[in-house]
Amino acid sequence: MGTRRAFSERLLKPEAALKLLQHAILIVGSLLMVLPFVWMLSTSLKPPSEVLSWPPQLVPRHVTIENYVAVFQTAPFHLFFVNSVLLATVSTLSILLTSSLAGFVFGKHNFPGRGFLFILVLATAMVPFETYMIPLYLLMNRLKQVNTYVGLVAPYLIMSYGIFFMRQNVMASLPDELLDAARIDGATEWRIYWQIVVPLLRGALGALGIFSFMQTWAAFIWPLIITSSRQLWTMELGLGMFQYRFTVELGPINAGSMLSILPVLVVFVLLRRNIVRGIALTGMKA
Repeated sequence: MGTRRAFSERLLKPEAALKLLQHAILIVGSLLMVLPFVWMLSTSLKPPSEVLSWPPQLVPRHVTIENYVAVFQTAPFHLFFVNSVLLATVSTLSILLTSSLAGFVFGKHNFPGRGFLFILVLATAMVPFETYMIPLYLLMNRLKQVNTYVGLVAPYLIMSYGIFFMRQNVMASLPDELLDAARIDGATEWRIYWQIVVPLLRGALGALGIFSFMQTWAAFIWPLIITSSRQLWTMELGLGMFQYRFTVELGPINAGSMLSILPVLVVFVLLRRNIVRGIALTGMKA
């Protein structure tokens, strides 16, 4: 009885009640965020007779993998998958390299016009892609890179937001004394970048890597414009094959969507610890 009374008195404290309410809100929010993915998985395993049945069933009565088979029978989705992986991987590596280099330069080097150039980079982040995709296409056409891998990946090699993000992390996480000590010991700027800057920014690089990978993986407009052959289509373009004029094949399109989000989940699982470490390091004062 004494233990139960102590537990009830602890629950009645305002701090405990507030914490309990916060956890309840977080649990409800998490369930609401996970529900669409659970529904997508459920729909991908349903036969056509159950997809639009009423009332809707979260758990399929008859589990089938025919929708996944239909995905690969309708089109070469294995090729679309490889193209998406290639596009997202190359662009992510390029963004991490260029953003960390530019962030290091803008954050820790003084040179004439640094502020103007940084503002110019930020200004490009405010311009929607739709406003310059036609001039970009004309440029790719003049360079004879239409319907090529180079033309497909070209707009995703540099991210202005990534430069801003890395510059802020460099200024917050890297003390000037550490860099000056390395210079006194004779380290070159490239060595400082590879052996000091990059290891200390692993958390920020992990967060930026997930963001850039997701953004490139979900690209639709530019691959649709620049490619005219199915050999260069990505997963997002391939999923459009199940949307017709008056109907949509919900089973196969959900199966394809499940296959499409797997690489993003894998990247998140691999880099999630770096994100937490980056948040902790960003909050430290040099």
